[in-house]
Amino acid sequence: MSDAFDRLGYGTYKLADGEECVAGVAHAVETGYRHVDTAQGYDNEASVSAGIDRTDVDRDDLFVATKLSTDNLSYDDATATARVSRDRLGVDSIDILYVHWPINTYDPDETLPALDDLVDEGVADRIGLSNFRPDQLEAAIDRLDHDVFAHQVECHPLLRQPELRELAVEHGHWLVAYSPIARNRVADVDVLRDIAAKHDASPAQVSLAWLLSKERVAPIPKAASADHVEANWAARDLDLDPVDVERIDALDREDRVVDFDEAPWNHG
Repeated sequence: MSDAFDRLGYGTYKLADGEECVAGVAHAVETGYRHVDTAQGYDNEASVSAGIDRTDVDRDDLFVATKLSTDNLSYDDATATARVSRDRLGVDSIDILYVHWPINTYDPDETLPALDDLVDEGVADRIGLSNFRPDQLEAAIDRLDHDVFAHQVECHPLLRQPELRELAVEHGHWLVAYSPIARNRVADVDVLRDIAAKHDASPAQVSLAWLLSKERVAPIPKAASADHVEANWAARDLDLDPVDVERIDALDREDRVVDFDEAPWNHG
């Protein structure tokens, strides 16, 4: 089991399988990232593995996450495809295995026991959930034998997720924030631009620093270019003033980047 979980991770959504993903992961790891996030649905698990292999960093010093696709959530499909993902990633065990979305074939009575058994059998070290509504999250936590290590959702200054952040603190898991710069929509927000100018930073860096200022929140920005990989990493050194954090906390926005009719928050 790797203990290399780092609060600032590297996301690989939409990094094409092949050289783009391999090079991106390799550069991120060489920059200092130790938490790498992928998914069955990204079709790039093998490229993530190849990117890691291109570096001198030992697998045991990395925290590698993947997610079960929504077609693979029956007990048999979850347990079988998790093993395939483990092999594609080239790891002895997956550091954290998420349910990507609680839709389509998601069935708490099948999916959640599969996760427990995968941990018991050493295929995965930790359980993660992703894109669950608060009620679904609490129901899953109650149903699982093992603790939930992380809940991954979209979170950024334009979608602050206060209820899910409070549940993360209450239950002691991490809220892993995807799309943490809202696909750079943050660059158009005056408050974030003002704070960025004050600190000689970018609005994206301000957004990441704001997330890092919150208890039990871990952003995973995706970046393809080397410059963006390094700029995101530099956000770890940006210390926002309390007044900066308060100004961002006061943003009254709920702008989702990822939304579709079947999404859990549009039901129930």
